[in-house]
Amino acid sequence: MGDFGLYLAFMIPPLVIGLAVQAWLKRTFASYSNVELSTGLSGAEVSRQILDRNGLGDVPVDVSPGGALSDHYDPRKKALFLSEPVYRPATVAAAAVAAHETGHALQDARGYAPLKIRSAIYPAVAFASNAWIWLLILGAVLGALNLVALALGLYAVAVAFHLVTLPVEFNASRRAAGQLRELGIVGAGEGAGVQKVLNAAALTYVAGALAALSLLLYYALVFFGNRD
Repeated sequence: MGDFGLYLAFMIPPLVIGLAVQAWLKRTFASYSNVELSTGLSGAEVSRQILDRNGLGDVPVDVSPGGALSDHYDPRKKALFLSEPVYRPATVAAAAVAAHETGHALQDARGYAPLKIRSAIYPAVAFASNAWIWLLILGAVLGALNLVALALGLYAVAVAFHLVTLPVEFNASRRAAGQLRELGIVGAGEGAGVQKVLNAAALTYVAGALAALSLLLYYALVFFGNRD
């Protein structure tokens, strides 16, 4: 198989899957953003209730400056940030996303190992994500396979970050669903909608991990696959 065939085999399927998953997430979130939460709690209030009931009253819940779907928990600041479409509305979609992000705060408080690993390797990932492509280009131009190998080694660190993210995100979704149910935040008929939003969000991380792994394998095969 030539380089173009490898490109089609390793790059196109993850791209198509990623676009499909992103479209599904946006459609699912938009759909359940039109379904009002029976308890009338906003996303911020959902997070606040979960945090307070789990002894995390000192964790603030603020508006994220990053725009739509920029919701995240910052383990360094010990703070939760929700985007405007999640922070203020009292909808099933907002409750699901808010609870999921709050799940990361619960993980941090409980010392959840995969989250600790992800946080520990983040500085290395930030460096590797910026440096690897330049080393790869330099190695390809100079014909220096040692530089190419170093570049792919750096990129493998980024791939590892994607992989360790998967249990972190799936566990946060399980915690979210459990908290929403146990605290009575969602009604009996709203659980299915919450789960659909959580599933769609989780699959974006699966698609991201698949794309990262496929790119690593593609370059490894291009530069080293045909060597004796």
